[in-house]
Parts: sequence; C-alpha cells; structure tokens
Amino acid sequence: MAFKYYIIYKPYEVLTRFTPEGNKSCLADFFKVPSDVYPVGRLDYDSEGLLILTNDKALNQLLLQPRHAHEREYWVQVDGAVTPAAVAQLQQGVQITVDGKAYQTRRCQATIFPAEPELPPRHPPIRFRKSIPAPWISIVLQEGKNRQVRKMTAAVGFPTLRLVRYRMEELTLAGMQPGEMQELSRETLYKKLKLRQ
Repeated sequence: MAFKYYIIYKPYEVLTRFTPEGNKSCLADFFKVPSDVYPVGRLDYDSEGLLILTNDKALNQLLLQPRHAHEREYWVQVDGAVTPAAVAQLQQGVQITVDGKAYQTRRCQATIFPAEPELPPRHPPIRFRKSIPAPWISIVLQEGKNRQVRKMTAAVGFPTLRLVRYRMEELTLAGMQPGEMQELSRETLYKKLKLRQ
C-alpha cells in the first residue's frame, strides 16, 4: 500500500473528521484525499491550524505514545492584558479538569508575543472590544489533553479568544492559508517530526 502524507491548515469551525454532523462543516468540505486517509490527532471545532492527514497507522501510534512526546506550539489570542505572572503560572503548570478529575499540566514554554503574529484573518473574526486588549501568547506543549490550552489560559484568568496550532516539531503552517493542503514525502514528514523511520 502506498502511504500518503498531507499537512493541512484546518479552518475555524470545521470538524476534525471527514463525515458531517448536523450542519457543521467537516474536512471533506475542504480537502480531497483518498478514502483511507484520516486525521492524526484532533483539533477542536473552534480551533484552527496544523493537522496531519495520512493512511499510515504506524505514524498515529508513534505520535500518540507518551515516550515520543513531540512539541506542539499553539498561538493563542487571549481576553485581557495577560501578565508576566500569568505566563509564569502557565510555564510551571496549572490545575485543570480532565474527564471530571483535577489534572496538573506539565511544565511548558509560554511567551507573550511582542506584536500580533502573522496569521490569516479568522472568519468570522473574534469579538473585538476597544477597551480590552487581546494579546497573543505562544504555548509549547508536549502533552495534549482535551481542550487543554483553553483550560490553561482560563485557569490563569485570561480566556482564549482564538487558538491556532502553528507547529508540530519542525512542521509549521508558514505560508499556508486556512483550507490549504500540502503533500509531503514519508521521509520529509518523519524527519520534521523527529521520528525514526
């Protein structure tokens, strides 16, 4: 069987699957791939960004195993003037709820962007309020609990307004627009994800 590897920029309000649900958009509305290709991992309906599509089941296993913890960088626009103290809390780990139980997130990298990052506009845009700043932070995780980034920023008092997964190891969205797809070779994809072939 010929393995196929794609990276996509999942748009906002699109389900991370190829079958529709109700009136929600799904991947099939944007991306045409062979029928045995599916997403590796997931991005929430209200999140955007980098997603891998493949028919290589081994890749899915590799990326889901904790011992292959891979960096995932999220660019997060938050509600309110995020403070250095809040960022330090994120770096140290915060308590969130996962499956109804308290969970302490691992230490991570978190930094405030000095200026708004270069990203395509979101449709529809976030609700903008002149009196309240909406700065961006970068959060780099090596774990992926359900809605983790949103729960983390809420835990330090700055709810997430917009969430984009920008990078997985050396794979990035650079130069891509929402709804775009690139096909990569196995060698390139594994190398950029720092996985042994």
